[in-house]
Order: sequence, then C-alpha cells, then structure tokens
Amino acid sequence: MKTLKKRRRVQIILLSIVALAVSTALIGYAMQDGINFFRSPSEVMAEPPKPTEVFRIGGLVEEGSIVRGQGETVRFVVTDGGESVPVTFTGVLPDLFSENQGMIGTGSYVNGVFEASEILAKHDETYMPKEVVDALKEQGIYKEAGES
Repeated sequence: MKTLKKRRRVQIILLSIVALAVSTALIGYAMQDGINFFRSPSEVMAEPPKPTEVFRIGGLVEEGSIVRGQGETVRFVVTDGGESVPVTFTGVLPDLFSENQGMIGTGSYVNGVFEASEILAKHDETYMPKEVVDALKEQGIYKEAGES
C-alpha cells in the first residue's frame, strides 16, 4: 500500500517537473519574436546585424533627407551625430514626424538600408517618462526646465 502511494507521488512530481519545463520552453519560444533590441546608428554601422534580425533604431531624422516615393513609401536618413543609416518605410507616418526630430523605428537592416515596419515619433523635446525623472532626481542630476 505504501509503495503504491509513494510511486503515485513520484509520478505526480515528475509529471509536474516535465510540465513546468515544457511550459517554460514554450513561453521562451513565444517571447523570442517579441523582444526587440535597441541600437543607435553608430552601433548598426559598427556591427551590422543579420538581415533576419528585427530590432529598433533611434535617432534624429537628418535635415533634407526625407524623400517621398510612390504611394506611401518614404525614404530618409536617421543619425545619432556620429553615423547615419538610410531608412525606408511604407505606411502612414506619425503626425509629429519631421526633420531634426527624434524617431524610433522597428524593422531589419537589409543590404545597407534599415527597412522599417513601424515608425514612432518623439513626443516633444521636454518629454521624459516619470520613472526616468524620478530616478534622475534621486541621483541629483535632474533639473526642472526653468532651472539653470
């Protein structure tokens, strides 16, 4: 009688461990496509990613670089002050998208051109998330817009 209970208990524990391992593997596999790493144009030019890798690139839209193509295709150059990366995007751009403004694009780097599937424009020059402001205040680095 004790051996049957013991055997059943061991089976349940082993089954639970296998189920936990399988669910962890499935969650990891599902999240693989959802994680996008951020890179600056300098990082992209220094170490170009694989064409199949999806990542985010951010910087300023270079002045005079916006060229509207046929349909909804737009070409422009994003820079971080050090390096510049050409970008193509097909779709509707955000209203705040313009030259010398910050942007973040999601896509992949293929044949020397970042092919964006999504473009986000920076809200404004003074915007900063509350969490970042709080962290900077704790360090004594943050100053209000009117302070010098």
